[in-house]
Amino acid sequence: MLELPDYPWNQLAPYREQASTHPGGVVDLSIGTPIDGTPQLIQQALAEAANSHGYPTTHGTIEVREAIVDWFARRRNVTGLSTDDVMPTVGSKEMVAWLPLFLGLGAGDIVVRPEIAYPTYDIGAQLVGATPIATDDLSDLTAEQRERVKLIWVNSPGNPTGKVRATAELASIVAQAREMGAVVASDECYAELGWDEYEGQVPSILDPAVNGGNLDDLFALYSLSKQSNLAGYRAAFVAGAPNLMPTLVNSRKHSGMIVPGPIQHAMVVALNDDEHVAAQRELYRARRAMLRPALENFGLAIDDSVAGLYLWCTAGRPSFETIGALAELGIVAGPGVFYGTAGERHVRVALTASDERIAAAVERLNSSANR
Repeated sequence: MLELPDYPWNQLAPYREQASTHPGGVVDLSIGTPIDGTPQLIQQALAEAANSHGYPTTHGTIEVREAIVDWFARRRNVTGLSTDDVMPTVGSKEMVAWLPLFLGLGAGDIVVRPEIAYPTYDIGAQLVGATPIATDDLSDLTAEQRERVKLIWVNSPGNPTGKVRATAELASIVAQAREMGAVVASDECYAELGWDEYEGQVPSILDPAVNGGNLDDLFALYSLSKQSNLAGYRAAFVAGAPNLMPTLVNSRKHSGMIVPGPIQHAMVVALNDDEHVAAQRELYRARRAMLRPALENFGLAIDDSVAGLYLWCTAGRPSFETIGALAELGIVAGPGVFYGTAGERHVRVALTASDERIAAAVERLNSSANR
C-alpha cells in the first residue's frame, strides 16, 4: 500500500481550538482559500453550459484553448503559443502531483523543487519513486545529481514566501536545465497578484525574454482559483512544451483527467474578462495594506511577500511559538515549517479573510503590541 506523509495541516487543530475561544471569534488566516464570491458573469456562464450531456474533451474545447492563448499574450507577454500547446486541468494541484508520472520518471531520477515550497512537489516525486531535492540554486547540485535531474519545479510567485523570480533568474534556470536535459515546470498561479515593483510585471517561464523563443521542455501552470475565486470550480491549465504536450494530452485521456464541459465554458468567460480580476486584486491590496503594518507592529518582520496572497513573517523563533502567540489573539496562521525546514522560523499569514475579519485581526495585533 502507498504510504505518504500525514497531511500536515492536522497539526493545527489545538491552535484552532485555542483561537476559537477568543471572545471576538476566530480569524483564520491559515489557508489560502478564496473568501469572496465567484463573479456573477462566471456563474452565469456555468449555468449557460449546464446542459452538458456529452463527454467533454480532455485537450479542451477550441474556445477555451484560444482563451488561454489570448490570455498569455495579453497578460503574460507570452507569444508563440499554439492552441495545441495548452490544456485545461482539474486545478493546478493535479498537474503538480502527477506530472512526474506523465513524464515517465521513476526510481533514480531527481526532481528539484524550491527550498521553501508547497508540499505537493515532493509528493509528486514520491508517487513515482523519484528523489526530491530542495534547492533554489542549481549550482548547489553535484555533478552526479545533475546527471539524474529530470524535472525542475519553479514556483514564482512563490507559495508561501511571495518571492518572484526575475527574468534573468528564470533564464539562467532554463539554460542550466537544457544543459542537463531536464524539463522545467513553472507554477505561476499567483502571477496576477504582483505587488510593488512586480505589479503586472511577474515574468513567465514562457516569455521569450526567458527562453529565447524556444518553448520545448518548458511548462507553465496557472489556476483561476486565486484571480477569479474559482477554487471550487477546479479550473486551471498547463501550457508550453510543444514537444511534450501531445504525450501529456494522451496520458490524461487514458487516465480520465477531464475538466467538465460547463467549467471549460466558464473558464472562457473568466479568461476573457480582466475587469473582475482587477477588482479582486484591489480587495487584496487593501487587506494587505491593513494587515502588514499590524503584523510588523506586533513584532514580526515581513520577508519577500512581493506577490501572492500571503505575508511571510518571522519573529526569529520557531514557527509554532509564533503560531501559539497568534492563537492567543484568536488568529490562526500557517506554520512555515510545513513548507520545509528552511521555513521553520516563519509563519504564513493569508489575506483570504473578509474585510471585517482582517480588521479584527489588525485591532488585536495593534492592541497586543501597545500593552
